[in-house]
Amino acid sequence: MSIVIKTENLGKMYRLRHSSGHRYKTFREELAAGMRSLFSSGGQSGNTEEFWALKNVSFDVKQGDRIGIIGRNGAGKSTLLKILSRITDPTEGRVSIKGRVASLLEVGTGFHPELTGKENIFLNGSILGMTRDEIKSRFDEIVEFAEVEKFLDTPIKRYSSGMYVRLAFAVAAHLEPEILIVDEVLAVGDAQFQKKCLGKMEEVSKNDGRTVLFVSHNMATIQYLCNSCIYLKQGLFAASGNTQDVISKYLQESVETGSNDLANNKNREGSQRIRFNGVTFRSPSGESKRSLQCGEDVVMDLHFSVTGSRQLNAVHFSVGVDDMLGQRITYFSNEITHQLFSNLDTNNYVVSIEIKKLPLKQGSYSYTLFSTVGGEIADWVKNAGSFFVEAGDFFQTGKLPDADQGAFYIQHSFSLNKE
Repeated sequence: MSIVIKTENLGKMYRLRHSSGHRYKTFREELAAGMRSLFSSGGQSGNTEEFWALKNVSFDVKQGDRIGIIGRNGAGKSTLLKILSRITDPTEGRVSIKGRVASLLEVGTGFHPELTGKENIFLNGSILGMTRDEIKSRFDEIVEFAEVEKFLDTPIKRYSSGMYVRLAFAVAAHLEPEILIVDEVLAVGDAQFQKKCLGKMEEVSKNDGRTVLFVSHNMATIQYLCNSCIYLKQGLFAASGNTQDVISKYLQESVETGSNDLANNKNREGSQRIRFNGVTFRSPSGESKRSLQCGEDVVMDLHFSVTGSRQLNAVHFSVGVDDMLGQRITYFSNEITHQLFSNLDTNNYVVSIEIKKLPLKQGSYSYTLFSTVGGEIADWVKNAGSFFVEAGDFFQTGKLPDADQGAFYIQHSFSLNKE
């Protein structure tokens, strides 16, 4: 297969300006400062910092490849896609692209809000260099896939985000670009439509030989769709190759660098009447644990504080546990155990979750923390932390279970009788 994308020492630098003061200035002060800067060699107050969103990134993509691009927030994934989509220029290095590129990077990419759905289909086709007859031949297929037939003559500024994404993906996938670039905007759609989109991307790659670049934080989706993977880390090229190998490296490093100290974590939602401050693990006797072992009893302590002057009642806590691919495998909830807490005043607390005979197999896991007060979300921290489970003698037989057989273990026994 021929190379359709080639990047060489790609870099993108932004200049971040830091103000020397923190208070807001009046219009008169800003005007005076602007006039001074015209006649002064000193320039504006404050200082600038160079920030490299990407640095020295080089890779090749062959025709028909389905490439997953992974990395933590701020790793440079979206910047890379914008450069490949010709939305922004690189600061250094070069990119060679062979073929037409269709991009779906955010809701409404390439759409004009005042035009109808029908008009935007023809507009996007024209941008891709297709004739009107070519667009017409694909029109019915696009409409059927997007499921927006009733709204074709409606200006898309009145579309919901889900309708936007359905139409945008249908246009990008059906107007025959040689290269399809998709950011995780598909997460806006419902689960059924996401599955439909993944199937379409796989189809156009395998059957039509088109190339797909796909960014997602869902490792299971990346593993399902992509035949190879690129891992970016703080703007640098960290790894590439077999999808499973690259995902394993990424997840291993994520666990090693993951922090269970939540006091300063800003990636949270809710009223903050309850605020998670940290998570620790220990044995039932109180011994602190850095890693857990399959088959042992363990206690997960959630450290939190209560704010405000009112006592809190009907307080619910839950912990969702995900595997290394981001799939939810189990959760703990004091609502389903019928153990809601009440009469919590302003103070620091620890809520303990006792887990008997930990059934998880060896591997890395992450967790999400969630709390409500009277049904209202108080604190919701996604991907709040991670932990590692070591292999253990779950069945107390001296034989370790096979690690590649399922996701967890269930206590069981056999008996034999004559019929």
